[in-house]
Amino acid sequence: MEKGFSDNEVKKNTQNTQNTQIKEKKGLAGFLKGKKFTYTLPGKKQINIFGSIVIGLNIILVLLVILYLKNQEFHDFVFNVGR
Repeated sequence: MEKGFSDNEVKKNTQNTQNTQIKEKKGLAGFLKGKKFTYTLPGKKQINIFGSIVIGLNIILVLLVILYLKNQEFHDFVFNVGR
């Protein structure tokens, strides 16, 4: 018996791969197939707003960590609420 594939097996494999490519997309991919979406880069104003939000939240986080480490009452409050 020879090693490798016979002609019949190769033909079946190529037919299977062609059938999988022809299948219609289902679900979200099928819904979005006809839609056209464009992505636009955010402007300076939007970048500044998001940057300010991120920096503000980071400052609040740092202040809460410092308060947690320095103030025993706040530490106990966080510890009891976390249970």
